[in-house]
Amino acid sequence: MSETEDRKAASRPDASIDVQIDDGTRVFFDQTRAAVPVGQSTSFQPSPSDAKPPKPHYHGHRQRLRERFLKGGANALADYELLELLLCMAMPRGDVKPLAKSLITQFGSFANVLAARPEDLQKAKGLGDAGIAAIKVAEASAQYLARERAMELPVIASWEQLIDYCRVRLGHRKTEELHLLFLDRKNRLIADECHQTGTVDHTPVYPREVIKRALELHASAIILVHNHPSGDATPSRGDIDMTRKIVEAAKAMEITIHDHIIISQAGYNSFKTLGLI
Repeated sequence: MSETEDRKAASRPDASIDVQIDDGTRVFFDQTRAAVPVGQSTSFQPSPSDAKPPKPHYHGHRQRLRERFLKGGANALADYELLELLLCMAMPRGDVKPLAKSLITQFGSFANVLAARPEDLQKAKGLGDAGIAAIKVAEASAQYLARERAMELPVIASWEQLIDYCRVRLGHRKTEELHLLFLDRKNRLIADECHQTGTVDHTPVYPREVIKRALELHASAIILVHNHPSGDATPSRGDIDMTRKIVEAAKAMEITIHDHIIISQAGYNSFKTLGLI
């Protein structure tokens, strides 16, 4: 036999010889073939547990809400949808539509949900700390925006913006608060401070303390603002008497009391418009 024939014979091992493969490949495939019945496909068959779960009924709903909001703004969404979109940012999983509707029903309106106290929000089923924080951040953002707009121009020249700010700040509070808006010589807002909490008729308001704080801030004028949670913005006898005392004390220090505004959810009243200042 020639050298060439010897090489060919060596490359064709006899089929009867059992060739062992050190890496175990043959053993693997032999076992696989033995496990698959004759005539059955050897392709991979996923088990029922490997199948993907069906998509939830709200799949894609959040994206559609975002698109509607970005295209049409807040007017393109119902109140509960706007709240739902807000909650989605804090609660990335699950369907929050039922929670949004429940909060609107419980507190009465979208604005009331934003203005609700954290301790009251904690009582809402399904609302955790992340959702409460998102709601209170939204309220704070609205107040900051209204405040910045009110400060852009002298308060007297931007009356509507001032009223908007006061309604955002106090219109939905459940307890009565007296706020003092301190103004500089150009009637620009220096500070907005809560001076008293409670019912003005029964909570003593000391004119001396009001004037003292105005002097500390170098304020030239003050606007008094308080809310009536009852919804009736009509001044009470206690409101009128308290305001007159502050006006008299301010005159002695050459500080002007521009107005006393009473805010409620239904509207507002101005002492100056009513002829009470």
